[in-house]
Amino acid sequence: MLTAYGATHPGRVRKINEDSWLSEPELGLFVVADGMGGHNAGEVASKLAIEAIRRFVARTSDGDDATWPYGIDPSLSFNANRLKTSVKLANRRVFKASESLDDYSGMGTTGVVVLIDQGRMNYASVGDSRIYSCQGGRLQQLTADDSWISEVLARDPGVDPASLRDHPMRNVLTSVIGVREALDVKVAERALSPGEIVMLCCDGLHGALPADAIQAILAGGGTPDALARRLVDAALEGPATDNITAVVVRYDP
Repeated sequence: MLTAYGATHPGRVRKINEDSWLSEPELGLFVVADGMGGHNAGEVASKLAIEAIRRFVARTSDGDDATWPYGIDPSLSFNANRLKTSVKLANRRVFKASESLDDYSGMGTTGVVVLIDQGRMNYASVGDSRIYSCQGGRLQQLTADDSWISEVLARDPGVDPASLRDHPMRNVLTSVIGVREALDVKVAERALSPGEIVMLCCDGLHGALPADAIQAILAGGGTPDALARRLVDAALEGPATDNITAVVVRYDP
């Protein structure tokens, strides 16, 4: 059984919320997308991406024949292929829309996607939105940011992250949905544990809340709706200059 809830807020500075989210336990599908681009195009990009992901996952939910425009990876499970294809289709949808209007030129969105079926979770991320797991009171970050800072730290783990806080490249993302015609999507898969909590969020949340604060909230107990609201409220207690979104999913077999 899956119970889930999403909460979002534009933050204390921005007038427009360019985040979008999806929570559909019936499909086992959960998404958070953080759009970017001028003329409110970020809001358009995040919504288009989620619509494309949902459409393909729903169309293939019964296992019937479907068109696989990017082929099938035999090393991945059926659900992993569904997830990977859905994100690639989202990339194509946003990219084509960005070419159709000058106001949409260069728009894109980050995205984290979770697909759960019979106790197994497939997940993927593009950009710096994240997926966390909390079980037994311990928090684990499941995804790695597609960012300049992450690449620097991966090449040289000895670098102090604090030294990069004011670097002019600190906010540069190395992969975004919809900015390029082709997108490399990596999908991971693992079994869920009874009572495990999975949380998807944008950088507006994990940038405002340190990992120990996220862990304290998720480990503190409560329903997914209460946890999602607590996370957003806690982020709002800080500077909260960006949009804030969290989707909390609990698995109980």
